[in-house]
Amino acid sequence: MAVQVTVLPSPRCLFDNPVQIRVTGLLPRQAVTLRACLLDEAGELFQAHARYRAGGSGELDLTRCPALGGSYSGVEPMGLLWSLRSKTPYKRLAKRNVLAPFCVDLEVYEGHGDMSRLLGKCTHERASLLASRGFVTLALAYMAFEDLPAMPEILELDYFQEAIDFLQKQQQVKDAGIGVLGLSKGADLALSMATFLPGIKAAVSISGSGFNSFIPLRGDGFTIPAHPYDLGRMKTSEESGLVDFSDVLDDHRDPATWGSRIPVEKSLAKFLFLSGLDDKNWKSDLYCRDAVQRLHQCGQKVEFCSYSGAGHLLEPPYLPLCQSSIHKVLGVFVQWGGQWREHARAQEDAWHRIQAFFWKHLMNSDIPKSNL
Repeated sequence: MAVQVTVLPSPRCLFDNPVQIRVTGLLPRQAVTLRACLLDEAGELFQAHARYRAGGSGELDLTRCPALGGSYSGVEPMGLLWSLRSKTPYKRLAKRNVLAPFCVDLEVYEGHGDMSRLLGKCTHERASLLASRGFVTLALAYMAFEDLPAMPEILELDYFQEAIDFLQKQQQVKDAGIGVLGLSKGADLALSMATFLPGIKAAVSISGSGFNSFIPLRGDGFTIPAHPYDLGRMKTSEESGLVDFSDVLDDHRDPATWGSRIPVEKSLAKFLFLSGLDDKNWKSDLYCRDAVQRLHQCGQKVEFCSYSGAGHLLEPPYLPLCQSSIHKVLGVFVQWGGQWREHARAQEDAWHRIQAFFWKHLMNSDIPKSNL
């Protein structure tokens, strides 16, 4: 019987869908190594591998069989995806062209050695996200993209208002309202949009803060200054050369910094804050807690979840952890933090929370069973 690698329920699915990877046609108790290979849009190769032993019937099911070592160990049905790593250090796997799927080659090799004898393989395609979950989406660049400067002198709220106006003109957009989601600097921009611009009903802050960071924000008759910071407080590891960015911001509890606070307590929107306790970029958990506390003091309900072992770059589920990469603005390699297994678990949970949050506050509905 020929060795076959199959992906169930389908070899093509959305990126946030878990799948069942099975290998059949092996010898009883045969030792094999499974490898996943993905070539990103820049031509960078990402790989992961794990050693397994087939069952008595010659079948291997990753939802039940434990990995014996490699990129991960234990029963991890999606481990071959969330443990992908680039051969080039400090590379982040990111999706730019959402119209084309990622293609992952899944291979099975004989033994636990040098992976010289290929027994079977298949290709698994994974496509895009929120837009396939019942939401009309717009990804809005505001810096370090095409002709946009890497570090603008100031950001204008009018720019973001234009994006809202564009969405509201789309026939598919309901009158229920618009949601915004941002990561890092984008998270505080999401809060500012929900605070100052009409039409925003729900905002998700991922690894963000409750203050305006790094770039002044100008609105109609006001400007929020950037939270004070000093790049001289960056620390560079002598061993790795990676930059620790976590102490460059002035203490957010100092009243001298409060002029940069985003007055979220004045917003009518609903908020969801997500952060990782192993964030090495900045103290996002503390910053989120400060914003949550201010909202609570005003009697507003808010959703907040922090994740042990999760780093700064909380992304859609099954995207691999990026612990370090180039900082587009600073032009140096920085630490993002995160532990592989814990970060993967956090991304799964966070994604479910985000979908449920938007369905509740934009659609006035529970998340559809088809999205679970």
